[in-house]
Amino acid sequence: MPRYVYRFGAGEADGNAGQKGLLGGKGANLAEMTALGIPVPPGFTITTEVCALAVDGETDLRTLLGSQVDAALERIAELSESAFGDRNNPLLVSVRSGAPVSMPGMMDTVLNLGLNDETVQGLAEQTGDGRFAYDCYRRFVAMYGEVVMGVRAETDGDESPFAVLLSDKKSEVGVTDDSDLSADDLRSLVTAFKIEILKRVEQPFPEDPMAQLWGAVRSVFGSWQNKRAVFYRRMHGIDSKVGTAVNIQTMVFGNMGGDCATGVAFTRNPATGHSGFFGEFLLNAQGEDVVAGVRTPENIAKLGECMPEAYEELLTVAERLERHFGDMQDLEFTIQRERLWLLQTRTGKRSGAAMVKVAVDMVAEGYIDERTAIARMDPAKLDEVLHPTIDPESKPPLIAKGLPASPGAAIGRIVFGADEAEAWAARGETVLLVRNDTSPEDIHGMKAATGVLTARGGMTSHAAVVARGMGKPCVTACRALAIDPAKKEMRIDERCFSLGDLITIDGATGEVFAGRAGLVPASIGDEFGTLMGWVDEVRRLKVRTNADSAIDARTAIAFGAEGIGLCRTEHMFFAPERILAIRQMILAQSLESRREAFAQILPMQREDFKDIFRVMQGMPVTVRLLDPPLHEFLPHTDAEIAELAKASGRTTTNVKRMITDLAEVNPMLGHRGCRLAVSWPEVYEVQARALAEAAVASLADGVPVQLEIMIPFVSVPRELEALRPLICDVVDVVLEAAEVELPYLVGTMIELPRACLVAGDIAEHADFFSFGTNDLTQTTYGLSRDDAGRFLPDYLERGLLDDDPFVRLDREGVGALIRVGVEQGRAVKTKLKVGICGEHGGEASSVEFCHREGFDYVSCSPFRVPIARVAAAQAALRGEARSK
Repeated sequence: MPRYVYRFGAGEADGNAGQKGLLGGKGANLAEMTALGIPVPPGFTITTEVCALAVDGETDLRTLLGSQVDAALERIAELSESAFGDRNNPLLVSVRSGAPVSMPGMMDTVLNLGLNDETVQGLAEQTGDGRFAYDCYRRFVAMYGEVVMGVRAETDGDESPFAVLLSDKKSEVGVTDDSDLSADDLRSLVTAFKIEILKRVEQPFPEDPMAQLWGAVRSVFGSWQNKRAVFYRRMHGIDSKVGTAVNIQTMVFGNMGGDCATGVAFTRNPATGHSGFFGEFLLNAQGEDVVAGVRTPENIAKLGECMPEAYEELLTVAERLERHFGDMQDLEFTIQRERLWLLQTRTGKRSGAAMVKVAVDMVAEGYIDERTAIARMDPAKLDEVLHPTIDPESKPPLIAKGLPASPGAAIGRIVFGADEAEAWAARGETVLLVRNDTSPEDIHGMKAATGVLTARGGMTSHAAVVARGMGKPCVTACRALAIDPAKKEMRIDERCFSLGDLITIDGATGEVFAGRAGLVPASIGDEFGTLMGWVDEVRRLKVRTNADSAIDARTAIAFGAEGIGLCRTEHMFFAPERILAIRQMILAQSLESRREAFAQILPMQREDFKDIFRVMQGMPVTVRLLDPPLHEFLPHTDAEIAELAKASGRTTTNVKRMITDLAEVNPMLGHRGCRLAVSWPEVYEVQARALAEAAVASLADGVPVQLEIMIPFVSVPRELEALRPLICDVVDVVLEAAEVELPYLVGTMIELPRACLVAGDIAEHADFFSFGTNDLTQTTYGLSRDDAGRFLPDYLERGLLDDDPFVRLDREGVGALIRVGVEQGRAVKTKLKVGICGEHGGEASSVEFCHREGFDYVSCSPFRVPIARVAAAQAALRGEARSK
């Protein structure tokens, strides 16, 4: 029979840290800590292999696992000198998830399992503390009722029925903290919880500990497929097939009294990356109290005053674990009767800034080498390093202050629920999620929001940890807030803020402001430059930027761009002083009048190109000639139509008719790109002249120029065969007249499936290929990117697609076409330059594809240039590893 159960704790470990795929991250690390001699409560892991069997619902887990689980239970009972289900000396266990990739808070947990009306009496007698026993019991019944029996809040933003009953009980007896409830109060809560379960699901709470165990195991495995876990996996690109393990572990108690505690700690600051022990704890509490944020915890340093010996041991263990794993660790611990127990260690989630600083510092400290530091980067999180911050000179009124849980500035309209945040964001609103505290059920709302503000919690609460993982600014424990989700109101002293009101939070300081704050660009630390230096030594792939102005180009250069891979000339036409001339050109009835209209535009474009060449200082600049359908430039309002009619000497009726005549049923596949130049060659002639004259003027000013002219939307090789000489003739005439020698390239943008399939013939007339993957994805799938947002989420939800193909390059379909295009093109011209200029050029997986296919460069928006640089270096490292 296959082995599905692996033990850990009390000096016995069947697994190790290298078995995360089998044991999950939690189980593997518990086994590793056991082997290191670190105090871990004994337990066992049911492997990830069981997850798929559990989720399909057709496998009887008790039949499959019964004998192995029974043996493991007996062993941990023996080690803890107790017995599962025994009235006098009960063994209590926790049942926790543990996926191979950390998914904090996304799946379910059950604590204190094994309690019933009999064993709770034994626990009370054994410990001499009835209050403690019933505190554990009420927690267990509530957790089991919610996780296993499905008794949850009915609507988004509501508290669970058990939380409501607990709150009512505290109000009834006149206390504010759970710890102030008496044993009798807690006993009555257990009864109330059981009545609530029976009322809601028409099933009694199970008294049999073994039935409790199997119910919890099935539910924790099943939580792999809950809404928040699925959403989190999709958000972070985690394979749904890896599954989760389930860990069953002897309970240790932080809620036995004043000599007990529970907490979460990091070996470095997860928000900033600074060295030093960082964390929080609560006396006389269980772990969920810290994570859920229902009580504001104490700074971990204060533990040294309360329990100095346990604290010193914790510091020693933390340092040892960081050195052993070679990375910042996130620890969960419990202190029972001043004895320390480690419940978990894992690689700590961190902000983008902390990710960079920790990696660079660990190289300096000798923990890791430079290549390991590069490999550890999450390229997408570099966006956070570039977050703007609040301008200290233009701060609006400060209204409150909490804990700075995740850095960055966020400005948005207040919403009070996760569903609300998602709905508002879907219609284009920028929102801030404001809650008393967040739970794993809020994951989709946190993703939709620009930032998170909570009244409760701490630096290690759910809101803080998840926000840091997402790169969202977050302020927690803002005690001045009085939030009423039902009324959709937030009060701070005498001020009342309602749904939709605008506020600003500063996740670096914990400050909350009324209204909109001014922002200033991020200040990038020395560590970022150090890291990027290592990155550039490793990568082969060049990184360019998509930039349509000198301002964009300058920004990209600051982030390390090595050229412009896409300069969209149409974006230069929308300025108010230019759009009228373009419209006159479009409506012109003769070649002569079109040329007259273009004569107004040429000097403007020439200056634009000169500005860009000046910034780029001899780096390659790929300029795409006019691409969009002409009707996009035409007026829509009556005032604009009247202005155009007057300027062109026409009636408004005549202008409206011409606008109607130019409209297309499917403009994406209509009269655009090179097709415009086939009909109106003068469009590209004028643009070619502007480019050539700008190059000549720049060279005269001592500015080096490396010009690449790109003809878009080619599908027929003869299109390029006809248009290349048209462009070259104009450019060559300008260069010859100025007696200037300037090598330049003329290439094409490959963005149609047919172009990929006949790329060899197209390459006869091209100096380079640049794959426009936005349009290539649209035309390969037969999707409109503008409309697909209405139904693509359904495909992702149902697992019909693993990723949004407009976000991550589809290697099997679009990638296969690209591969054909590259192979055919280089079969004709072995040194054909190949790049990509869709937004995929800034997405890590897509960059790796380009590296593997032998591309010369990727091009992306300016703020994604650092992401592409890191992704290119990581692709090079993986390539080296494959070749060994």
